[in-house]
Amino acid sequence: MKIAIINGPNLNLLGKRETDIYGNQPFGIFLEELKMKFPDIQFAYYQSNVEGELINAIQQMGFDQDGIVFNPGGYTHTSVAIGDAIAAIKAPVVEVHISNVHAREDFRKLSHVSAKAVGSIFGLGLKGYELPISYLISR
Repeated sequence: MKIAIINGPNLNLLGKRETDIYGNQPFGIFLEELKMKFPDIQFAYYQSNVEGELINAIQQMGFDQDGIVFNPGGYTHTSVAIGDAIAAIKAPVVEVHISNVHAREDFRKLSHVSAKAVGSIFGLGLKGYELPISYLISR
């Protein structure tokens, strides 16, 4: 099984930025832990701070992967185009947010991704990436 993890803007700074919200573990180390936890999964990983590049990755991986775990970061609340890209692909997408966006600023409560995703996970830290993988395996 092939699962892509796509991270949006500023998630390249995990372990360095706002560690009280996002924790102190870099995503690369966490990804290696995921690979050990799910040895039968072939992972693809992509991160970008650029909206169009994320759309390109969704379109490319959306027809090649069995599922996508996607943290759109701040584009969650602003990008109709990312939501449209998710609606256009074959692979199921699970939206993930490390923090509980519903407990933060009001503008973060709007998601252009949630309605297009098969599910959404908020506020479980990096553990929130493991649950969609288990879900996609059982699907």
